[in-house]
Amino acid sequence: MESGIAFVFPGQGSQYVGMGKEMARAFSTAAQTFKEAEEILGWPLTRLCFEGPPEELSQTHITQPAVLTVEVACLRVLTEHGIQPQGAAGHSLGEYAALVAAGSLDFPQALRLVARRGELMAKACAPGKGGMVAVLGLSADEVERICKEVKRGIAEPANYNAPGQVVVAGDREGLEEFTELAKKEGAKRVVQLNVSGPFHSSLMQPAAEGLREELKRVAILPPKIPVVSNVTADYFKGEESIRQNLIAQVASPVRWEESIKRLVKDGFQTFIEVGPGSVLNGLIRRISPEVKLTRVEDPETLANTLKVLGEEG
Repeated sequence: MESGIAFVFPGQGSQYVGMGKEMARAFSTAAQTFKEAEEILGWPLTRLCFEGPPEELSQTHITQPAVLTVEVACLRVLTEHGIQPQGAAGHSLGEYAALVAAGSLDFPQALRLVARRGELMAKACAPGKGGMVAVLGLSADEVERICKEVKRGIAEPANYNAPGQVVVAGDREGLEEFTELAKKEGAKRVVQLNVSGPFHSSLMQPAAEGLREELKRVAILPPKIPVVSNVTADYFKGEESIRQNLIAQVASPVRWEESIKRLVKDGFQTFIEVGPGSVLNGLIRRISPEVKLTRVEDPETLANTLKVLGEEG
């Protein structure tokens, strides 16, 4: 798989007002995806994506289905243009779009699951009680050690994003103490993330249990292409593996750096970030600078990606 193409899908935090608008204006497939999402959800997702307001769009139970819809709209336009992935991965919420790309979940199933996931995650920890910080300039081992030294509250590694970038989740007291310790240990920066809860930590266990009930009712098909799991940084093996990993993922760290290294080791040389923003392009550049990176979120980035792939071919 010398020049294998992997589609990668971003997670919560990549949303912005206006996402998907140009795509829906240019391609009926994208517009139809938004219409389909609104019929399933019963609330004005299109207006919130295109016009905001940002404070409403950034509420977890709205952000998650909104980002997934933009990702699937872009995915459908890409495949309509003859670009098919040979592998996929998604960062947190993005894992659901990766499973849609692989044919394991259909869009309505994924959308309902993600809407429920957002509600459960929002309920798991009261607003203002917990959050996440990005730690720059310390190794994963150093971050893990400092988390263990926190005494006043909870601080746990949540996202292993790239070399020198680990995200920590916890309650307010735990994160305050962690920040003090990390700065003393030489962290370049500790940045508060604009998220509403301590995602991918043990504080999300109630949400994981709630999602277990939802997933019991969903038919999952074996993936048609390899998809790397956030939890294991290895490929999903089949229906039960997908179910168990989606449950575990809510309260477990996202092993993004290892996931990308796994795809690169297996011959994937071109990564297309599908959906809003370019966060994953930045992370992958730091993990594997040698690979080819492009992205698709609007007609302009689509045209550029088609040009890049045309030159490759």
